[in-house]
Amino acid sequence: MNGKLIWKSGMSFNAFTDSGFPIRVDASEDHGGANEGPRPMELILVGLAGCTAMDVISILQKKRQDVTNFEILLHADRAADHPKVFTEITIEFVVTGHNVDEEAVKRAVELSETKYCSANAMLSKTAKITTKVTVKEA
Repeated sequence: MNGKLIWKSGMSFNAFTDSGFPIRVDASEDHGGANEGPRPMELILVGLAGCTAMDVISILQKKRQDVTNFEILLHADRAADHPKVFTEITIEFVVTGHNVDEEAVKRAVELSETKYCSANAMLSKTAKITTKVTVKEA
């Protein structure tokens, strides 16, 4: 895996990944940026969400769960002092569908946490990660 980051101006950068999709990264105006893109730590947080989401939805599809909507809600706390790592992260999996088995969702989340999600494996070294599952009938 490779990446490239090119400085535009101020605190604004264009990031490029192997998959070819550009990402604008910036800081808020009070930190010298122009507020033109997500902050690096925001990208890490949504990277965690993307990693676990792909695991969970894949497992639920294999379990033939009739999912009609799937979203992840995130909340993270950071240390007060530099390097201001994440200290606590809450991930809420909100699954909507027809007769979705809550135990199947919980098992999919557990497998993602303990076996498949590399982002979770890395971030759990510094942050307490808590998950919540909400299943709604479509």
